[in-house]
Amino acid sequence: MRIQAPSIVGAIMGRPEDIASIFRSILQAECPEDRDKEHLWIAGLTSKNTVKYIELVSLGILDASLVHPREVFRLAITEAVASIILCHNHPSGDPYPSEQDRQMTRKLKEGGRILGIEVLDHLIITTSGKYISLEEDGLI
Repeated sequence: MRIQAPSIVGAIMGRPEDIASIFRSILQAECPEDRDKEHLWIAGLTSKNTVKYIELVSLGILDASLVHPREVFRLAITEAVASIILCHNHPSGDPYPSEQDRQMTRKLKEGGRILGIEVLDHLIITTSGKYISLEEDGLI
């Protein structure tokens, strides 16, 4: 499902804290019942790092969400984006990535490399304002 946020489309993605803030505002717009579930969003970017789309790829349960490269790259291929940024939330309030988070990110980076669509970063956000950028923290 594409996120309807016209003010974000065309925006330049820059610092991880700004990106985290954008995704946090999208999460806050969810109904309260869904905020307690894991979400995985993909921001598709042009070659100038402007947002072409933001898509909710997976809505999971309290502590997990099903992710497959096919769903992550489907719209990226169709929209011919240059790169993507992954973002998911941790309803627990602890943004530290699990081993599953790191493995998924490595798998998606490799898939992107094969497709010619760079995975620039993977952010994990919480509703309290905490976030982690796996790229910035050297975890990917």
